[in-house]
Amino acid sequence: MKHFTIRELVHSETARRLGIDNRPPDSAVKALHALVDNVLDPLREAWGGPIWVNSGYRCPELNKIVGGTPYSQHQRGEAADITVGSSACNRRLLALIKRLDLPVDQCIDEKGCRWIHVSHRPGRNRKMYMKF
Repeated sequence: MKHFTIRELVHSETARRLGIDNRPPDSAVKALHALVDNVLDPLREAWGGPIWVNSGYRCPELNKIVGGTPYSQHQRGEAADITVGSSACNRRLLALIKRLDLPVDQCIDEKGCRWIHVSHRPGRNRKMYMKF
């Protein structure tokens, strides 16, 4: 983990505000390391500038409150929602993810590229690209 920390991947203003304990179990920490090592750090290196994590790990209670799906990969530490600041720049970041052929399970253009959801599942990545 070169450019990202577990702390930023588990940080949630919503959890802080509502007093929710969003500390991940060891299995989720291991998955977060794999996400960073295989997707986020290589992407950051290629991008050449900051990438911000809007949402990483979410405990089940937090996931429900923010409207996440019941089977969200965020709950297992396999996913992060990222941005580089604007929809236009996020579109370029999405194109870079595709060009680099990173081992993503899902890569989702969320709401006109307001942010990008990326996930990684060690050993079984489907490389699904979607828009929501």
